[in-house]
Amino acid sequence: MNKPQTTPKDFFLYVGAIIALYVSAGSLLAVLFSIIGAIFPDAVARSYDYYNGGMRFAIASLIIIFPMYIALSWIIRRDIVANPEKRELSVRKWLVYLTLFVTGLVVVGDLVTVLNVFLGGEVTVRFIAKVIATLVVSGAIFGYYLYDIRRSADENKRVSRIIVVASAAFVLGTLVWGFAVMGSPSKARNLRFDDTRTSDLQSIQWQIINVWQQKGALPAQLSDLNDSLSYFSLPIDPETGASYVYEKTAAKAFKLCATFALGTADGAASGVSASVVRPYGVTDTNWKHSAGTHCFERTIDAALYPVNAKAI
Repeated sequence: MNKPQTTPKDFFLYVGAIIALYVSAGSLLAVLFSIIGAIFPDAVARSYDYYNGGMRFAIASLIIIFPMYIALSWIIRRDIVANPEKRELSVRKWLVYLTLFVTGLVVVGDLVTVLNVFLGGEVTVRFIAKVIATLVVSGAIFGYYLYDIRRSADENKRVSRIIVVASAAFVLGTLVWGFAVMGSPSKARNLRFDDTRTSDLQSIQWQIINVWQQKGALPAQLSDLNDSLSYFSLPIDPETGASYVYEKTAAKAFKLCATFALGTADGAASGVSASVVRPYGVTDTNWKHSAGTHCFERTIDAALYPVNAKAI
């Protein structure tokens, strides 16, 4: 029997399938890790992706790439059934064994990491959940390709169908769970609008402080903040185009108001108490807000923001 020759069609089918597999596996793990991170938040994390940018990209990749992997695998399997000698294609063996090697390394590395963390006494539920997710995904890929390299070309198709259905069900379940954690596209859009509103109010606040230091008095109205020399122009609501609300409530006190689509991520209640304005880098200025119209009351600390001597 002559050794089968790899055609360009065979090469690109196998390479495409393996690339689609790796991308799908990576995206699946990224979604699972994001879900785990949402369920078991890290108390020492420095930042959090409120827009779920990583999860959104992983979900998009999984929705597009995983069906491509299933389709390419089906074409390859159908070709092998029609031409059993193609099981001996060198490109097939190289890529299958490469996949076994890579997933085997991942499994071993995962177990070594677990043992190392356990011995260091740093095991957390969040960590264990991510380890289990990695073991399940990489172990499933390793087991399938180990089975695939050993089975015969005319083996019962029922097993293959069960594997495909189980894989698709697992991916679909993960996608549904991911969408539940991530929220709708409209929620992401509203989060970005609210983030812009908060940023705008912060800019206005610091411009008010600048006026206070330069003139020794708070501005009477927002339009007084426009300054062509400093290139500051009043921002407006990014969605409605309406002006933000400013009110001078005392000689050194004022409030800023905006209408928000959503409450802050940690569920701040309405009616935030008055907060003394602090310098950049000090974090006790409160920007938590509820959905709807919300006002932030501020009092300038004259000791921290002394009035310019020329203004006196």
